[in-house]
Amino acid sequence: MHIVEQKQDQESDINRMGEVDRFSPAELERLKLINGSMGNMRILNTFRELRTQLLKMNDKKNFVCMVTSINHGGGASYVAKNLAAVFALDKSKTSLLIDANLYAPSLDELIIGEASTGITDYLHNNQLNIKDVVYATGIPRLRVVPIGEHSEGAAEYFSSDKMQHFIDEIRSRYPDRYIFIDAPPVVDSSEARILTEVSDMVLLVVPHGRTTHDQIEMAIQVVDKEKLVGMVYNN
Repeated sequence: MHIVEQKQDQESDINRMGEVDRFSPAELERLKLINGSMGNMRILNTFRELRTQLLKMNDKKNFVCMVTSINHGGGASYVAKNLAAVFALDKSKTSLLIDANLYAPSLDELIIGEASTGITDYLHNNQLNIKDVVYATGIPRLRVVPIGEHSEGAAEYFSSDKMQHFIDEIRSRYPDRYIFIDAPPVVDSSEARILTEVSDMVLLVVPHGRTTHDQIEMAIQVVDKEKLVGMVYNN
């Protein structure tokens, strides 16, 4: 009976997460976010296939996936946002997107309403709770944790026990929640290398025509081989 009640509670939570102010088709297009009614089905199906592959790699258990690029402006944020969106398209799943891209934060634009605190504020301030930094978006079942105002010294914050506890808590609270970290370029930032430690898997975004073979090899060397699940070429 307890298991049945727990499952019903989880389904109720998912249903409530679907009750949000939704982005209009025009807003989704402006934000370059995939959706079930978009015209370009090729892009949508590409992200659906990425979802299938990631689920297969982790035996369909929820996970923490860090998305990083070879260099700045390489498209990691675009891929991270749309991976989170495609998981949220599945009504049996929820997704959480953490903005850890200190040099080019961009996830505030997904939030409905004001976002006064973020992940670095939570790690800096012991008075904040997790619920204080998790915000609804214009996409049902997708939540965002913005970067916050305390980005100075973020490397130390990200390597703290509190960061590990944060990740463990948001993953274990909802077994149907899939977590994506939008990280800075892995070669150019110590923060991205630190964030690999709290991630189950790392997806490397390679901007088409803007990287050399040596740069790709360098990025691969930085990431733990057991966590690197693949590369996405972004044009």
